Amino acid sequence: MKRLFLKLALVPAAAVLALSCSNQNGSQTEAAPVEKNADVSALARVYDDDADPSAQIDAAISEAASSGRNVICQVGGNWCPWCLRFADFITSDEEISKLVDADYVYVHINVRHKNPETGKNETYSDAMAKLGNPMRFGFPVMVVLDSEGKVLHFQDSSYLEDGEGYDRDKVLRFFRNWTAAAVRGE
Repeated sequence: MKRLFLKLALVPAAAVLALSCSNQNGSQTEAAPVEKNADVSALARVYDDDADPSAQIDAAISEAASSGRNVICQVGGNWCPWCLRFADFITSDEEISKLVDADYVYVHINVRHKNPETGKNETYSDAMAKLGNPMRFGFPVMVVLDSEGKVLHFQDSSYLEDGEGYDRDKVLRFFRNWTAAAVRGE
């Protein structure tokens, strides 16, 4: 009976954790799925826990201004399995990786940090304000900025999913639609 009670108590906690990263919808396709229950321990931790996200954003905007590209801030954290999966997905696909490298300054922005005074996780409020407070979309969320730092678009990553994984065509369409050239109408 205790085991049954413990299992039932863990179900809501697992559901909350799954929803905290992003919503899952749609049906499975052949488009390079990322397994929902796949082990993420081998995936690269792409968020620098020691970085100042405001400085990261400013540096990305500066680089974009000098290169004629837009910025994509992938907001999330190393605690989010879907954030790590998305980072792995876009670097593992050669076409997507080339598109991102050619047309964007891509930066991983950690939404939270541990306050050394309180020991509690807190949101980087200044950095999130710079990005238009994208946390309402879940994680990961991509924020597209122009080379002056203006927010052009929020991309809720759940719209890039299909069933248990990311849909390659949806991801490519997102990246193609928000290049600097596409925004200029070229």
